[in-house]
Amino acid sequence: MFEDSRQGPIKKVAGYHQFHATRRAVATTVKAATQGGNRRAGVVWHTQGSGKSLTMVFYAGKLAMQPALRNPTLVVITDRNDLDDQLFGVFAGCADVLRQTPVQAGDRAHLRELLQVASGGVVFTTIQKFLPEEKGDRFPMLSDRTNVIVIADEAHRTQYGFVEGFARNMRSALPNATFIAFTGTPVELEDRDTRLVFGDYIDVYDVRRAEEDGAIVPINFESRLAKLDLPEAAKPRIDDELEEVTEAEESEDVEKLKARWTQLEAVAGTRRRLELVAQDLVQHWERRRGKLPGKAIVVCMSRRICVELYDEILKLRPEWHSDSDEEGTIKVMMTGSASDPAPWQRHIRNSSRRKELGDRFKDPDDRFEVVLVRDMWLTGFDAPSLHTMYIDKPMRGHTLMQAIARVNRVFRDKPGGLVVEYIPILADLRRAVVEYTRSGGEGRPVVDQDEAVAVMLEKVDVLRGLFGPFDYAEWFSADPAVRMKLLPEAQEHVLAQENGRERFVKTVLELTKAFALAAGRARQARLVHPLGGVPVSAPWYASPSPGGRAPAKAPRRRDPCAHEAQRGAGPPLQRDARERGAPLRGESH
Repeated sequence: MFEDSRQGPIKKVAGYHQFHATRRAVATTVKAATQGGNRRAGVVWHTQGSGKSLTMVFYAGKLAMQPALRNPTLVVITDRNDLDDQLFGVFAGCADVLRQTPVQAGDRAHLRELLQVASGGVVFTTIQKFLPEEKGDRFPMLSDRTNVIVIADEAHRTQYGFVEGFARNMRSALPNATFIAFTGTPVELEDRDTRLVFGDYIDVYDVRRAEEDGAIVPINFESRLAKLDLPEAAKPRIDDELEEVTEAEESEDVEKLKARWTQLEAVAGTRRRLELVAQDLVQHWERRRGKLPGKAIVVCMSRRICVELYDEILKLRPEWHSDSDEEGTIKVMMTGSASDPAPWQRHIRNSSRRKELGDRFKDPDDRFEVVLVRDMWLTGFDAPSLHTMYIDKPMRGHTLMQAIARVNRVFRDKPGGLVVEYIPILADLRRAVVEYTRSGGEGRPVVDQDEAVAVMLEKVDVLRGLFGPFDYAEWFSADPAVRMKLLPEAQEHVLAQENGRERFVKTVLELTKAFALAAGRARQARLVHPLGGVPVSAPWYASPSPGGRAPAKAPRRRDPCAHEAQRGAGPPLQRDARERGAPLRGESH
């Protein structure tokens, strides 16, 4: 298929997991939708970042050509307007595959009009259009055709409001439709309502398979709570009652709990705390982007905190600001109206301006590097060069898992993504991982960044072992002429060992990857060179000498006290990092 983009058409070919999932989904849909079918096609679970949206496009294109369905009408449902826009944009850019132009329903009347056709059509709508005008009313029938296929993006009861009667409303509106769901996170074992509407899994592509295939990169976790030197009374607290708000904070049925959210927002948004967050964030990001160029997203509790944190960051880095949408390193992405406070107005943009900023952020070569959001761009937004997410907002469950997956996209030499907590989310993250495992998922959705530090220190030790007694201390203070003289000697020392070149190249690559994953950590910063103080020059280790080995030569002997960087980051620290507990830890360093 060919997808339209700013740079022109992009040719995309289905991965094997997309190919097989599409074939299976089409087969189960035809079976469910034809005579004697149960109208439940099933659920496709493909982990976030593995191309779920394009799988939906492939599925829709294949389904439209099935003779047994007699040119079906496809109704694609999301739960938020921005997600509807994003998914619609993907489908609209692939109209050739669909053999028709998708349409967004503006309101209930428009939705009813779009479903009055005898056949065909790809209709996008939000779940809110399936709520009755008055609470308790029965939703009117929109179409009784049997070749209507409802495609739900993310099939979870918390997002589609089964408790409030989503299943009943959908069946009332489309009594003979067939339902299928695509999700990036597993359906909970206790969530029988979702299975009642959609059916069981059709295809599963979990984190383990996606990472093995190179479809996504691993996500690492780092806590920065200890870096915010606040008294206990000034630290935000999250309790079980408040978590009910975090799961559906935009819903109307949580008004009674919004007072608790407001109280937490007030504590999280104090001037002193935002000053500390801004200072730590700027320092951490500058260290990190110095080793791993890319983008960062900051998730805040409210639009007020987005604006005020932006102002605090600009006090430290005024050069990051620009009034123009075409310039500037940092932006706030939020919606609003003319009634919002005056300081907010410069951050409020219409949909076309937001789209232009989104295109800038997706461009890896654009200097727009850091964006502050409340809830925009946390689902359905793909920016492969995005590798760091700073979370200062309570989130849990599917919402949290979908948000952190923004940093797991494959991009160039990006070794992995990083999630940094400024507000306690570790317990929620652990619960989400447990639920993921209980639901049949394999692989680890999130890995503590300490593990990358431990690997880095281990590879430093291995690399130093390859040089053994060879004295490379003067590399750090010598002039270029002396360094050029030292490199051939270092090359000869490594290549004289059995499989020296292969071992050296393998260790260097592993160390470079671990160093990038650990970017921003204090221990990583203490290594004066990314290769642990070892002289490395790509040309000589990338090209073997004739025969693959150099003649043996008496090595330069190293003074064990020759250089400070060669000590202090060795086995004791490495051992300490390994002994510190489970995959997800909240310790800060």
